[in-house]
Amino acid sequence: MSTKTQIHSDHAPAPVAAYSQGVRKGPIVQISGQVAVNPDTGHVVHLGDVAGQTTQALKNIHAAIRAGGATFDDVVMLRVYLTTRDDFTAMNDAYAEFVKANTTSGVLPARTTVITGLPGDDLLVEIDALAIIDD
Repeated sequence: MSTKTQIHSDHAPAPVAAYSQGVRKGPIVQISGQVAVNPDTGHVVHLGDVAGQTTQALKNIHAAIRAGGATFDDVVMLRVYLTTRDDFTAMNDAYAEFVKANTTSGVLPARTTVITGLPGDDLLVEIDALAIIDD
């Protein structure tokens, strides 16, 4: 039986509540929802810019995925939470650019996009990830 381990990267923001940046159990890596927080400053970046916030959230996910022993090619699912449908096109363009550049296999992850509220007024997007590592 595999052990559940906490994932931590200094290149992703520290959790602000009772959760881990991510968890790995066996070949499964689950990354908690990431927002546009600069891990060096702890502040939200790209205020009012959903494309910039999407890219920062994906950079944070990428750092946590690597800390869990995975790559973007191991990501099978990304879930995107947007605060408004009006931001979909800008988010989708930034998302596509980042994910395509970091998925070297060419097989892009599955994705769900949900329109919802987020816990901070400055947050426009949150993204979480599920990766499965071939052992």
